[in-house]
Amino acid sequence: MYLEQQKELVARLRALLEALYQIVPEKIAIEQPPNLAFGEYALPIAFELARQLKRAPRKIAEEIVAGLQPLRGFASFEVAGAGYINAKLDRAAAVTAIAAQKETGAAPQPGNQLRSLVEHTSINPNKAAHIGHLRNAILGDAFVRLLRAAGRPVDVQNYIDNTGVQVADIVVALTHLEGYDLDGVVRLLAELDARGQRVDYYCWDLYAHVSQWYDSEPRLQGDRKELRRETLHAIEHGGNQTSAIAELISTAVLRRHLETMLRLGIEYDLLPRESEILHLKFWELAFGQLRSKGVVYLETEGKNRGCWVMRRAGTAKPEREAESAGPAGENGAGEQHGSEGEAATGPDEDAKIIVRSNGTVTYVGKDIAYHLWKFGLLGRDFGYAPFFDYGDGRQAWISTETGVENHPHFGGAQAIYNVIDSRQSDPQANVMEALRALGYAEAAAHYTHFSYEMVALTPRCAAELGYAVSEQDRQRPYIEVSGRKGFGVKADDLIDRMIAAAQKEVDSRHPERAPEERERIAREIAIGALRYFMLKYTRNSVIAFDFAEALGFEGETGPYVQYAIVRARNIFRKAGIAPEDALNGIRNAPLDQALLTGERGDGIWELWLAASKLSLVLEQCISAAEPAYLAKHAFVLAQLFNNFYHRQHILTEQDEERRHLLLATAALVECTLVRSLDWLGITAPEVM
Repeated sequence: MYLEQQKELVARLRALLEALYQIVPEKIAIEQPPNLAFGEYALPIAFELARQLKRAPRKIAEEIVAGLQPLRGFASFEVAGAGYINAKLDRAAAVTAIAAQKETGAAPQPGNQLRSLVEHTSINPNKAAHIGHLRNAILGDAFVRLLRAAGRPVDVQNYIDNTGVQVADIVVALTHLEGYDLDGVVRLLAELDARGQRVDYYCWDLYAHVSQWYDSEPRLQGDRKELRRETLHAIEHGGNQTSAIAELISTAVLRRHLETMLRLGIEYDLLPRESEILHLKFWELAFGQLRSKGVVYLETEGKNRGCWVMRRAGTAKPEREAESAGPAGENGAGEQHGSEGEAATGPDEDAKIIVRSNGTVTYVGKDIAYHLWKFGLLGRDFGYAPFFDYGDGRQAWISTETGVENHPHFGGAQAIYNVIDSRQSDPQANVMEALRALGYAEAAAHYTHFSYEMVALTPRCAAELGYAVSEQDRQRPYIEVSGRKGFGVKADDLIDRMIAAAQKEVDSRHPERAPEERERIAREIAIGALRYFMLKYTRNSVIAFDFAEALGFEGETGPYVQYAIVRARNIFRKAGIAPEDALNGIRNAPLDQALLTGERGDGIWELWLAASKLSLVLEQCISAAEPAYLAKHAFVLAQLFNNFYHRQHILTEQDEERRHLLLATAALVECTLVRSLDWLGITAPEVM
């Protein structure tokens, strides 16, 4: 309701300004007053017009107010101070309208239904998922839910770098440290499965071991790093025992990742793999486009000599003669039958390398090819095969070289959101620059780097996990984790620990309930606590994770919001009526305005107003790519409800009309909080 009334106000104001002053502003700012006494909307438009009209803002505001009244749904418009316009809603009419809508959803916004693709999680398939990966996956999953709540068609992709250096490290560890060949790795996987030992956990320790091995003997470092390079090239090339081992281990670890994420309610539509990007020659097609449009050029001097490079975003384009290199070869560089001329001012030493002088393609180069496919601009497609069954007909598909005939359509997105940490800002900017330089300005404009900061541990949390924490570290706000060093929190261990803590609390509070029911409630509380903790911080904030803080029933936590829902449901159990019936009573009978004014009435109205802003918050979350706004809104609404619960005598209220309003208020909050948490991927248990 709140968003709809705001749009109606803006439309009326736009028409009025054109009639009064022949001015149609591109945007009209609407603010929310800090106090209910000032109304529900504040308009600073008179101050903006004063500069154009060269008149006093207050006089302009008075003219606008005279033209705005009357407007459906509004009680009054007032000029405040030097020229602010405060707009007050008709509270009784608004409550009736909100009860009719129930604010349980958000209507799709016309003209904003771009087919979207959200890529998130994207864990290297070389070891168990850790706490940092959870922030990525939970952010991405919540944003997918928000887009779908707004009616957007969305594909969810989890990019699998199964030919990268991290997988190569595991292969080096298996073949050179553990002594396995291909048959040995097959047997190892069978043995791990028979013992109930998780392959991702096995690889976690193996990865830390090989990382230390590379640097353990200085005189052998060069040879060991060369072994890593040779292994990496063998995996990229494919068709050999080394690449077969990489395929086996990365696929096994990938399955474990999907199982871990499913515990959090996270699912994917497609798992595109880097191996297919290489073997299906995506890069060669992309390289052809980049060369023909002059986006990349062969550097002939300086530190990048022999490399194909492109200018970085925000730098001047070098003046060069037309290149005359031959067709791209297997690795993308091609045979060089000529060279470009020098830049007028010498080589661009800051240029981004796309193809190295040895012919290997950089991460950015492969990413450009991948994003041309994402936008349907490459001219080639993956093969597809079903990979992971979620039940009820839902499954994750994986890229292959051939695939099956009948498969869903992937790629060809109109808007892309890449959930990738902030340290990847430069590569992401270079991909966008390449799209713009290729002439795909619209695609670049709908390419969003959904960046976020790292997750660390509080010193207390690190100590609880059994790590040695020095006195110096205990004074720090957080301790960084490192998978390479083996210091961190495996995602499944974190989930298990949180469920166990919640289980202990549920068992003590509800011993009368069946064990399986207590387990389900504990899972809902733990998963809700974890997801909310990861979502309540804005994306540019470093998170210092702490078990006690995340699971707390007080403060800004998931359990606090869940408990508000449980409290509301208890009201209806005791009252013996359903929430829907309570709302029906408000929809079908005129409401006395006096019930929504004064000290008691203001508190009731504040709840209805806050609940009515859910659609507005949804719109803000999507436009800013910031799920934290919804987490904060849910917390504030839960706070308001708890205050309402303690101040109002809902079940013992003697005035029948007021009692109906109080029950309807509780019903509205319950369904609004349930929907808000659902968009965050959180469920509410029946009891806590």
